[in-house]
Amino acid sequence: MQDRHEIIKNIIKDNKLCTAHDLDHVLRVYNLCKRLAVHEAGVDMDILIPAALLHDIARVIEDEDKSGESDHAVLGAKMASGILERLGYEEGAIERIKHCILAHRFRSGHNPETIEAKILFDADKLDVIGAIGIARSFMVAGQHGEKLFQDIPIEEYIVENVGENGRIKDNSKHGINLEFELKLKKIPQRLYTKKGKEIALRRISYMEEFFRILREEINGEN
Repeated sequence: MQDRHEIIKNIIKDNKLCTAHDLDHVLRVYNLCKRLAVHEAGVDMDILIPAALLHDIARVIEDEDKSGESDHAVLGAKMASGILERLGYEEGAIERIKHCILAHRFRSGHNPETIEAKILFDADKLDVIGAIGIARSFMVAGQHGEKLFQDIPIEEYIVENVGENGRIKDNSKHGINLEFELKLKKIPQRLYTKKGKEIALRRISYMEEFFRILREEINGEN
């Protein structure tokens, strides 16, 4: 089975991925999945590992779709199915892996029902918070021309620049601190595993301190 995992890794290496969802992100999620799995009972690693490796395989398609209609979780599950079939996975295993991929994002409309899906969901969300989350956010912000910091009340910003579907209307008016207030700080309460929540709370605490210091430095107060 390990050979199949290595083949999947090689497929991911050759796949076109965006900067914030590249192979490094995939491998961090893969490692977090293994860490979280130790603290849960009945985890099937032969389901969890391929799901972790393939969860963002369609991300670049969504990112390049300016209509906002593409869902990389849905597309990724379909793409993963073909890959897994070629590698000889049984139909039952493929369906379980597809569920993990479908349910790994907030807006997919598919809630994680299995322990493997819950672990993947948590691991993927942990990689957008903490120090790594800040680093990734700045990478994305640079791609979209966002400012270093946006000093505007969050309530006012929501009215001005957030659509009904939660998407940002104008990325040039967005900022990492606003992304933190809108979404990232809420992540711990959305997670499923006890260990995932523990890690998330530590990472959010770090981010709160980071943005406090950043605001002070921008205002010449520190």
